[in-house]
Amino acid sequence: MADPHDHSTDDYVRGEMDVHEHQHSFELFVNMTKWGSLVITVALVFLIVLTSTKLGFITAVVSAVVVAGLGWVVLKKKPDASH
Repeated sequence: MADPHDHSTDDYVRGEMDVHEHQHSFELFVNMTKWGSLVITVALVFLIVLTSTKLGFITAVVSAVVVAGLGWVVLKKKPDASH
């Protein structure tokens, strides 16, 4: 009978596993999270200014565009620092 706690290290060698798919999946998750958060934030700003104030539709659109612009500047991918 096989021991369920037998942790054989013959199959795994540290540093030799191809992790490119994992890296791409993680980058996709991070990008979807940050850009999705910006979309939700812009929508909320637009709806809150439109419905909770008497500033009107144009002010709500301008507020949403400003938030979207600032968010894009903050969230865009920065160039990697060369070492």
